[in-house]
Amino acid sequence: MVAQLGKSIQPERDWPAAVQILNEGGGSDIVLLCEHASNHMPAEYRQLGLDASDLQRHIAWDIGAAEVTRLLSARLDAPALLSGYSRLLIDLNRPLGTSGSIPVLSEDTEIPGNVGLDEVERERRAAIMFTPFHDRVAAHLDRRTKDGRPTLIATIHSFTPVFLGVARPWHAGVLYDRAGDFGETILAGLRRDGTLNVAANVPYVISRDADYAVPIHGDDRGIPAVLIEIRQDLLASRSGIESWVDRLAAALPAQQRGKAS
Repeated sequence: MVAQLGKSIQPERDWPAAVQILNEGGGSDIVLLCEHASNHMPAEYRQLGLDASDLQRHIAWDIGAAEVTRLLSARLDAPALLSGYSRLLIDLNRPLGTSGSIPVLSEDTEIPGNVGLDEVERERRAAIMFTPFHDRVAAHLDRRTKDGRPTLIATIHSFTPVFLGVARPWHAGVLYDRAGDFGETILAGLRRDGTLNVAANVPYVISRDADYAVPIHGDDRGIPAVLIEIRQDLLASRSGIESWVDRLAAALPAQQRGKAS
């Protein structure tokens, strides 16, 4: 099952590192991020009052995204940074203080353990889970800049086939704001497969109010950055995951594939 493949932590570790780093010295120009890689919650949070089955849903993590990120990192010889905690505790791709940062409602599911949090708990989660992840990303990007290395950021996500009763027809989307050339290059590569329904800025759009990695680590630094969304039912098996890794590896420009070129 993908839920088991996607565990980014060891079961005995109740408080894992906020970020797992793979292939940090990889030769590719691409830096991969996966902010919703894990559905882990320390025991003290008592699943935030949810059923165990809820932690296997999209509300807790991006199903299949971690596996795609890991395999793509190896394929491209690219560094990858993956989250260690569930997005329900604090969402690494939402600005702190916004309603999506620590949600009390995710899709149509109420999150009891997030209701009425005081500022001490909000700051605690940020200090343990959010800030260390983004500090490590920033440090990695700073080091690449200092070394004169070209950099492009691709964050890997997945989306539900149906959202609040509305079907989503796309197989994948490439989201971007200022990195239009980079995003359209990836889309053009994916469209070489005429069976795919892929588009720019679906099923979401990049917004500074609702996104973090692309505007902060990418656009604000002048680094081309995109967010890649893959529909979750297409990542429900190992073969599906591997097919999408093949597609993305082929869609990235050859000069940006490190050892894979």
